[in-house]
Amino acid sequence: MTRLLNTLRLWRYDRIMLKRSSLLTIVLMGAISACGSSNLIGPDNSLEVGNATDSFQWQVSSLNNVSQTLTYVWETTGTRANVNQSAEILSGSATVRISDENGIEVYSRSLADNGTFSTETGATGRWTIVVELSGVDGALNFRVQAP
Repeated sequence: MTRLLNTLRLWRYDRIMLKRSSLLTIVLMGAISACGSSNLIGPDNSLEVGNATDSFQWQVSSLNNVSQTLTYVWETTGTRANVNQSAEILSGSATVRISDENGIEVYSRSLADNGTFSTETGATGRWTIVVELSGVDGALNFRVQAP
């Protein structure tokens, strides 16, 4: 009798767990589909990153509805940098933000703004470069260099 009760308890437990895992799967699938159909940068986008002391270069092409945030650490011996931006954004938005060694933001600009710009003065050392993409179609290119 005890064995039969234990078997029934296990069977009931298995049914409850199966229902819970099925419900979790449905919730996760709904959450993923609710996020939209944005893409990440992949091999077809030819991402190129050059990261050397006092010179950082980033470019990517053939973006199709890409939403992604990428973060890099860049070493600079200067207190300012020149940022050269060249992009062809067909839709969406792309921003580059740069913070100095102390985490103070010294630069923030849309990559749709083509041209050469300067950062604010910051502390020498390891700067953080953040590229934020939201539903971007097109091609992006920028370079950050110590003067």
